[in-house]
Amino acid sequence: MLIVVDSREQCPFPFTHERYEAKTKQGALTVGDYSLAGLEDKVAVERKSLPDLVACLGRERERFERELMRGAALDAFAVVVEADWLMLARGEYRSQLKPHAACQSVLAFTARYRVPFLFAGTRAAAEYMTWGFLRQYLESARKRWRAIAKAQGGDAA
Repeated sequence: MLIVVDSREQCPFPFTHERYEAKTKQGALTVGDYSLAGLEDKVAVERKSLPDLVACLGRERERFERELMRGAALDAFAVVVEADWLMLARGEYRSQLKPHAACQSVLAFTARYRVPFLFAGTRAAAEYMTWGFLRQYLESARKRWRAIAKAQGGDAA
């Protein structure tokens, strides 16, 4: 699996653990921070640290909503957060944004744009979730293409 990492990603995941069986390359993504080579217009993951997420729910809200709109147009898109939900709900961040408002914004965005926010808890878990999300999409796409090839009488390889 070849993961495309957006060239603007400031703290990219390395995906070097042996379980990932993945390679990375830098590229310019129009949506998200991570995608799959050749499928950049189909799937992406947006990575957020907790401070970055809170900024996107507050002062950078309009820009973030445009990103969510672009992501919602893909086959699969998720926001992976390097924190857990309780950290957001308890206001464990530096911002004037109230925890209730932050939580309600995440829930509103999830409903409005049909984009899941995956709260991983840690950076390592967020890397795993990003890899897993992309891998699951790729496996699903492979199955669909095999079914299409079989239906057309072609080789399902």
